[in-house]
Order: sequence, then C-alpha cells, then structure tokens
Amino acid sequence: MTLAQAPLLVDGATHSAQTFRQMIKDLSRGQEGITAAPDLKVTPLPVPGAGVQVADGSAVIRGKANAWQGSYTAYNIGTTTVPVAPTGATPRSDLVVLRITDPEYEGGLDPAVDAINAFEIIPNVATNATAVPPGVTGVPIARLDLPANTGTVAAAMIKDLRKVANPRRERTLYTAYPRELSKAWRDDDQWYVWPAEARWMISVPEWATKVIVVVTLAGLRMDFADVFGTMRIILGEADSESTVIDDDQGNGIRRTTAVLADTLTLPASYRGTSRPLFLQARMSTGEKGDLSVDEGTSIVADVEFTEGPV
Repeated sequence: MTLAQAPLLVDGATHSAQTFRQMIKDLSRGQEGITAAPDLKVTPLPVPGAGVQVADGSAVIRGKANAWQGSYTAYNIGTTTVPVAPTGATPRSDLVVLRITDPEYEGGLDPAVDAINAFEIIPNVATNATAVPPGVTGVPIARLDLPANTGTVAAAMIKDLRKVANPRRERTLYTAYPRELSKAWRDDDQWYVWPAEARWMISVPEWATKVIVVVTLAGLRMDFADVFGTMRIILGEADSESTVIDDDQGNGIRRTTAVLADTLTLPASYRGTSRPLFLQARMSTGEKGDLSVDEGTSIVADVEFTEGPV
C-alpha cells in the first residue's frame, strides 16, 4: 500500500471521500457509537404498537467492509419511527441498528437519490446479542426482546445498547486534614455526618451520568475499647454502599486506613450544579470503643465523573 495522496488539506488538490472518512476515524480515535448521552435513544411509540421511535442525535460509525474504509458520521434531526414486524408462535430478538450502506464498498445504492444511512431492524438475533453481525457497517442502538404472538413493542422489551464513542471523563482529588480530635461517639446505630472536615462542594459537569467516588481515611484513630461501625459517602442526597470498620484490639490507641468507594448514577437534576460531598458514620450499640480523626489523619476524596447513555 502506497502513501495516500493528497493529505488533508492541500490547496489545489482533490480530496476523496475516503480521505475525509479517515479523518473522521482519526478524530474519533477509531471508536464508534453515539456522540452524547441522550443521542438516538430507542423508546416505544407514543401509543405502543408495531414499531419503535429513535430520538434525535448523532453517531460515528466505523466502516467494516474494508480495512481502509474509515468512519462515517450520521445524525437524526427529530424523531424517526422504525416499523417492527409482529412475532409468531415463538419469541424473537431483533437489533435496531444505524447502518451505512456505502456503494463504494457494498450494494448498488445511488447516493444522489437513495438513503445511504438508515435505521434498520436485523431480525432473529441471539437473545444476548450486543453487536452487529460481522461485516455490517453500523452501530447497534437497541435490542428488542419480543414475546410470542405480539405486534406491540413495550418499554420492557427494549434493551438499550448505545455506547458513547468517546465518553468524557473528569477527575479531581479533594483533601482534608483535621486539626483537632473529633470522635464519632454516638453508639446508637444511627447515621451522623462525620467527620466535619470531610465536606466539599462538588461541581457536577452538565454531561456527567455517573460518578466514581473513592474516599480514603488514612490514620483513622481508635481507642478505649473494641470498635464496630460503618461509614458511607453522601453526594447531595445519594448515598453509597457502606464500609464496615471492625476492630477488636481492646483499649489501646491504634490507627488504621479505611477506604469507602462506590459508583453512583447521577440524577438529571444534578448535572450542571454543585452538590455537597460528605461522609456519615454509624457506630454500633454493641461496642463502646471510640472512632476518631485528629492531626494524624489524612482524608482524600478521589472523584471521577463519567459519561454514558441516558
């Protein structure tokens, strides 16, 4: 294979469609999928029936008919209705696909009069199918798992298969260093905000759909007696799974490291706003030991926002 001529962009040169498709592939880093979280979502018809509707949005589709085909962009303005054939005596699974049929590589369509990109139904796929068949230039956006003898597609039958081609991520570290002794001293099996120093206002990106939070408490202090309690992360009003702190070393002063972590799905109302991130502790009535932070404690919150389909 010789070096393709002419490179983008050279004044006076002729640039082929393939050259532009290669540029799309390069800029999208060889990935494919929807552009942003809400794009091309498949839902039932307003009155459920023999079809689905595809929301507006755009996608990048990698060519699969030829190694040097490059990638395509396609966009849907408004909502498109896609007919779905009724099932017979047996259940059936169909893929809803945004497909490109480029006559340079396959088929005999005329780009001047024919639709080169379209939403298509690929019927009779496996019940766990998540990808288009080999050689098909397209991206799956949903799978329809249809029961027998139905002509109506309901929401419960639609499996979302969309992926963001190049999801955005944003990661920030937040720290806190207590300056005096503070105990989680209420041994009543109730949740309390603690420690007070572990509180930050977090700006949620308007594109974020999930957040991965890891909070590390290094130098967590225990004394007086055995300790048993749990801690959790709170972002706004969303709470994480809890982490158990269990120590049976008696009344001496000792230190440990606790790690709290979870992935939280962000409500739409959180996006583009600031929300408090803080911790809560719940100490058992069965143990009387003290859990505390002091000048020997460091608290680090690792917060990473990610983007995915919604």
